[in-house]
Amino acid sequence: MADRPFNVLFLCTGNSARSVLAESILNRLGDGRFVAFSAGSQPTGRVNPFALELLEREGYPTANLRSKSWDAFSGPDAPTIDFIFTVCDSAASEVCPIWPGHPTTAHWGIADPAAVDGSDDDKRQAFLDATQRLSRRIERFLALPLNTLDAETLRARLRAIGDIDDVAEETGGAAA
Repeated sequence: MADRPFNVLFLCTGNSARSVLAESILNRLGDGRFVAFSAGSQPTGRVNPFALELLEREGYPTANLRSKSWDAFSGPDAPTIDFIFTVCDSAASEVCPIWPGHPTTAHWGIADPAAVDGSDDDKRQAFLDATQRLSRRIERFLALPLNTLDAETLRARLRAIGDIDDVAEETGGAAA
C-alpha cells in the first residue's frame, strides 16, 4: 500500500479519551510501521486526566497528546491518512470532512470512559476497560496482511474488528 509508515486517524467527538488512548496505543504497538493521530468533531481542548494517568502508568507515549479538531487533518497540508477509525458512536454518525486520498474507514465503537459517574476508582476502571478493548482491536489490525488484501476484503476485515463483542470474548461466550 505505502512506501512509508501507514497514517491512522482515530476520531471521536471530544478527542479527550478514547481516540487519544487509541493514538497512544497504536504509536507504541505499531513499532514504526504506523503513525497514529487523533482528533474530534467538537474537541474539548484537553486530554482527560484519567487517560493520561493510565497511559503514563502503562508506559505509553503521552508527550504529544492533545485534544484537537479533525479539521487539522482535512486540509492540503495535512498528512496523508491511510485509515480512519471512529471510536465513538456519535462521531460515526456525524458528517465528516472530505478526507484527502480517500482513506479506508471503519467504526470501532467503544463505551465512553469519560462519561462514567462514580468514584475515581470506577473511572479508572472504565479507562482501563476502554484501553484493553482498544488494544485488542489494534492488535488485530496490526496482524492484518495489509499489503496483500484487496480494498473490499480490507474494509470487511476492519469492520469485523469493530464488530468484535469484547464482553463475549472475555467471558468465552455470547453476551446477552
